[in-house]
Amino acid sequence: MPDSTTFRESRRSSRVPLKVAIAVEGDAASLTCEGETVVVNLHGALISSGIALGVGMRISIHVYLTDKRAKARVAYIDPEDASRCGVELDQPQNIWGVPLPPADWDETALHPH
Repeated sequence: MPDSTTFRESRRSSRVPLKVAIAVEGDAASLTCEGETVVVNLHGALISSGIALGVGMRISIHVYLTDKRAKARVAYIDPEDASRCGVELDQPQNIWGVPLPPADWDETALHPH
């Protein structure tokens, strides 16, 4: 699989295959589309969106299942399918609703209070 090496340099937490419905909103109020996650981790996700996004775009992701939102940046576009892209969350967090997250998803260690 070609995408197994694509995210190697930026993978900082375990990836979990998860398909959840999301809404993607761009900085421009006119950009909103439906999509879904393919693979998620604490730092971001591989998503499939209803429209082509561009590398470096600032977006907001709304996960319907959890009703959580997060700011993110498009980090990667699949060269074979422009609707699939990798996004990096501004703040690492489990907005996806993974019920039993891997041990390296310890959010308290990332944000000591």
